Amino acid sequence: MIDVQSQPGLNEIDIDKVGICDVYYPIEVLDKQREKQGTTARINMYVDLPHRFKGTHMSRFIEVLNQYRGEITVRNVAQILREIAHSLEAKSAHMELAFKYFIEKEAPVSKSRSLMGYDCRFICAYIQGRSVDFLLEVKVPVMNLCPCSKEISQTAAHNQRSEVTVQLRFNDFVWIEDVIALAEKSASSDLYALLKRPDEKYVAEHAYENPRFVEDIVRIIANELMKDEKITWFSVRSVNFESIHNHNAYAYIERDKRK
Repeated sequence: MIDVQSQPGLNEIDIDKVGICDVYYPIEVLDKQREKQGTTARINMYVDLPHRFKGTHMSRFIEVLNQYRGEITVRNVAQILREIAHSLEAKSAHMELAFKYFIEKEAPVSKSRSLMGYDCRFICAYIQGRSVDFLLEVKVPVMNLCPCSKEISQTAAHNQRSEVTVQLRFNDFVWIEDVIALAEKSASSDLYALLKRPDEKYVAEHAYENPRFVEDIVRIIANELMKDEKITWFSVRSVNFESIHNHNAYAYIERDKRK
């Protein structure tokens, strides 16, 4: 049969990324407490495409993925990327895996247990002749109480749910649980899926005693990451979804420790 994809492109323009996106697939993520955690990832996979080719062979992405059915982990992502590049005769390959990671949390007073889900991503890139670039992203929902509101009010202070996003590059393994713990302890309070009334009282009072600006959050986390020798690059973003303003508050820090 005629291989249409291997015919010359419409013009002499190379394509940076071409491939498939929004593929849902089972993966395994390393779990600090239980060794492994099975979850479902939304996967995007791309390669570069020189102008001498009209198109890429989309089916080959799935063929490579099927070779690692149920065995896609942080430890073999580099191997998968190299196989994608080889299969598609490409100089670069990219893969993004977005998934929900669950941790069992214990309420602070009642000790009731429940599962909290956190949005995570692996963002990986392979370029021929270079080492594989691996970036971990973890989004952590927290609660923050406004220091200014507490200072100027006699009896109360407004709080808001917040989202902290941490991205990391590292030279040694990093547990997702440790990233989550760092983000949660930097906030006025962490969140829980299940709280009884004594727990709600504790969380409200604990947040009141630990007010945080959005700027405080990123500074606290960045300070800890700067001291961690495993981390080579990081970014920290915090967004407070304001409860009394018609806008959200935002802060961001990025540092490359290799420079």
